[in-house]
Amino acid sequence: MQILDRRLNPSGRSLPNRQRFLRRAKALVQEAVRDASAKRDIRGADAGGEVTIPLHGIREPTFHHGGGGLRDHVLPGNKEYREGDEIPRPPGGGGGGGGDEGSPDGGGEDAFRFVLTREEFLDLFLDDLELPDLAKRRLVEGADPAWHRAGYSVAGSPANLALSRTMRNSLSRRIALRRPKPEAVEALQEAIALLEAEGGATEELLALRAELERQQRRTQRIPYIDPIDVRYRRFEPVPRPVAQAVMFCLMDVSGSMTEDMKDLAKRFYTLLYIFLQRRYKHVEIVFIRHTHEASEVDEETFFHSRETGGTLVSTALEEMRKVVAARFPPAEWNIYAAQASDGDNAAGDSQKTAHLLIDTILPACQYYAYIEVGRDGEHGMPGFPRGPTDLWRTYEALVAEGAPMAMKKVRHRRDIFPVFRELFQRRAPGEEARA
Repeated sequence: MQILDRRLNPSGRSLPNRQRFLRRAKALVQEAVRDASAKRDIRGADAGGEVTIPLHGIREPTFHHGGGGLRDHVLPGNKEYREGDEIPRPPGGGGGGGGDEGSPDGGGEDAFRFVLTREEFLDLFLDDLELPDLAKRRLVEGADPAWHRAGYSVAGSPANLALSRTMRNSLSRRIALRRPKPEAVEALQEAIALLEAEGGATEELLALRAELERQQRRTQRIPYIDPIDVRYRRFEPVPRPVAQAVMFCLMDVSGSMTEDMKDLAKRFYTLLYIFLQRRYKHVEIVFIRHTHEASEVDEETFFHSRETGGTLVSTALEEMRKVVAARFPPAEWNIYAAQASDGDNAAGDSQKTAHLLIDTILPACQYYAYIEVGRDGEHGMPGFPRGPTDLWRTYEALVAEGAPMAMKKVRHRRDIFPVFRELFQRRAPGEEARA
């Protein structure tokens, strides 16, 4: 008998079982989440929802009869085996049933479907991603302080009771006030009982009884634990340095960028925006759009404006340089940049772009990523694949000279997340993303 519970799991019900299942099937769920993200529109990229994973990769807990003990089987028509022979495994592993195969009576197994909350979706979606080389730290106003031990106090929460210090104070007080020890009281009681049993001298017995009464009175007057002994652990907030970062999003919106190309770029920046908002508290995001001129814009304009024009990539880098000089000192800020373009640039501007990168932008950046978007299966002249673009050749030459840049090409929606993950996956110290 096998019991498979495939009901959709509502929020807040059977949470431990849900978490155990997610841990067991994490790799398959992550793959399903990433596949689902390629089919969503930009506004719904971070929403939860239903995902589907194949059953053949999940080992679900089942109830079955144990196989222990000795059992006899009657096999009618046996002409091959004798007592003690081992029966070989059937070819192909035996058993029946397929992941997606049906059966004449309507049985069979299908895919496993369940609903992820938004928090679960984002945790799986952004697992093992981080901003590389996040090092520069400084004190930030309003940052969450770190709480450090600051001695003891006579008042506080019961959860912060310092039991060891309380018992130490109690012992010191009892010694100083000469509170009778339980052993001494028990010794007096035993001596009195012995004299009473032997019928000893009345004077000695009276003296022992008087001493016992005096010791018991001192025991009552000097408590084992007094309120003055109680101590609580005290904590004080201490400002701590926080790593500040700024991410510059540079997007080409010129006439050479088709709607499909812009959609790919926006999807990449949407993932980047969700990642930064989810993982980091002190990260500023600066949006810069450029045609033959560049300007800093807000989020709504960046993702939804329909501006168009010629192409001068250097204008975006010049605008970034101005913003860095005005608001983000490189000595205090971790500066990152992500540029998306189709690779086209005006004649003669590539040289200026290279000089801006080498002289100003890259020395101030912790990390610079370039994403070149294009059409799936894009070609130049009939029968000839399109060669590298002007901008790609310019940046490729800089990388060959050791510039700290990462370069990737995206031609389809399904390429967005693998490229994004490769650019921002957690790496060992000193490891860099390769083009």
